[in-house]
Amino acid sequence: LHANRGETGPVTVTACAELKIHDTLETEIFYPAVSDAADDKAIESLLDEAEEQHDTVLELIEKLERTGTDHKQRDAYFATIAEHVKRHVLAEETELFPMVRKLQQLDLDALASAMKERKARLISDMGYAEATEETV
Repeated sequence: LHANRGETGPVTVTACAELKIHDTLETEIFYPAVSDAADDKAIESLLDEAEEQHDTVLELIEKLERTGTDHKQRDAYFATIAEHVKRHVLAEETELFPMVRKLQQLDLDALASAMKERKARLISDMGYAEATEETV
């Protein structure tokens, strides 16, 4: 995620839309499936932290979207979102995902398929071009 100086529209809109889609996929599908498959307080704690991180990013996105494109703080808001997302991704990749891969009762292929289907519907619902393999 980054916004080039002078670019105010498409990059920000696309990034925010992608983050909203990511949030929906994880909070509606991924986190509940992991929680159901895990009987582990460490995983539950990581899921709680991840959902808090999602809430923070969504609040920042709302603030950014309420900000005019010529607002002097817009780049700073976007940079703050990017930093939160980087920390979230790092935590999931280094802490949560290694634990999830060990959950034998979790069908990761079925989970990935459900997430791809939901993403295609979200992209369509947001009015973007028809979802293709590249966008899903």
